[in-house]
Amino acid sequence: MIVGHVDSHTGPAVFFRLRDVTAGDTIKVGGRAGRTLRFAIDRVKQHPKDRFPTERVYGDTSLPTLRLITCGGEFDGSSGHYLDNVIVFASLVRARP
Repeated sequence: MIVGHVDSHTGPAVFFRLRDVTAGDTIKVGGRAGRTLRFAIDRVKQHPKDRFPTERVYGDTSLPTLRLITCGGEFDGSSGHYLDNVIVFASLVRARP
């Protein structure tokens, strides 16, 4: 799992474009001993923060998976927070040396 900000007071952050990815896109993650892990996006979901799908995000899986999480949806200026989370669900495609 990788969690990152969508933006900050100074502008876009690491997951600013996360909302633009779609099923079938791939993500490369550096692994141990210089290996690169490649994950295919299965789905992208947006959930209200008060209905975060905890079990689907943190639950056990039978195969290696990746979750990317950031804020999204409408920004509540009074609280200074986004109302939703954007969650990317991805599955391991392969690992390369």
